[in-house]
Amino acid sequence: MSALHESNLSSLPLIHRGKVRDLYGIDDQHMLIVQTDRLSAFDVIMPTPIPGKGEVLTTMSNFWFNKLGHILPNHLSGIAPESVVKTDADRVQVKGRAFVVKRLKALPIEAIVRGYLVGSGWKEYRKTGTVCGIQIPAGMQEAGKLPQALFTPSTKAAVGEHDENISFEEAVKLLGQQRAEEVRDAAIALYTQAAEYALTRGIIIADTKFEFGVDDSGKLYLIDEALTPDSSRFWPAESYKAGSNPPSFDKQYVRDWLENSGWNKQPPAPQIPADILEHTSEKYQEALRRLTAQ
Repeated sequence: MSALHESNLSSLPLIHRGKVRDLYGIDDQHMLIVQTDRLSAFDVIMPTPIPGKGEVLTTMSNFWFNKLGHILPNHLSGIAPESVVKTDADRVQVKGRAFVVKRLKALPIEAIVRGYLVGSGWKEYRKTGTVCGIQIPAGMQEAGKLPQALFTPSTKAAVGEHDENISFEEAVKLLGQQRAEEVRDAAIALYTQAAEYALTRGIIIADTKFEFGVDDSGKLYLIDEALTPDSSRFWPAESYKAGSNPPSFDKQYVRDWLENSGWNKQPPAPQIPADILEHTSEKYQEALRRLTAQ
């Protein structure tokens, strides 16, 4: 399977190239988002793409946008991506890996929801008994299910910079009280329903990240991508056991390899070996099959 590290469309002007997604302008109301096969880990873009990753992200996001649309509207326009480009070369690049979306104002935070005690949350808990400053009951184990899902926002860093966890009070300063509460409640509702469904498909969603935007009237929308292996930590339910970090259907496999490689988590990132790429691609595909039966 060939990989698309970077899109180069001749039909539309490039607006922005992010860690994974390339954005193109269509008109005053719409943009095209191309989900490449780039992989970002520790906020650094890897030099080696994951073949097929963009198609997995797109198919899975479409699935969740449809399934969770009753909770919050999303940015999808319903326009076919192939219809907004003019050349065969461009159509090849957008097929199966792009959205035509409404132009919205993105909110300046990432809305992270944690359902389990793992990753940076576990590291903090061992030191202070808290997760992002929120007090957690004593005696919990690594990967243990939290008493309730936690909303732990972060800053939205530019490419090459690191996101930073912020308190809810800091989110209020950025968004205003009412908007911060609306984002928190929407994020927790989206995570809760997605996690309940995923369990019926044999997957635990340990945590996830959402992004939100608003239109000119101030209406809130779910944007970017949703509940994919790039933005979530997926665990196989059948092998889950509190007390250790379970194997994941996501980019944690690459993160683990990077952690053990001696890399200092600063650009440039090392080339990822072929077997790590292949295994990661298989994990993404398996998550898609389990969750969507596709």
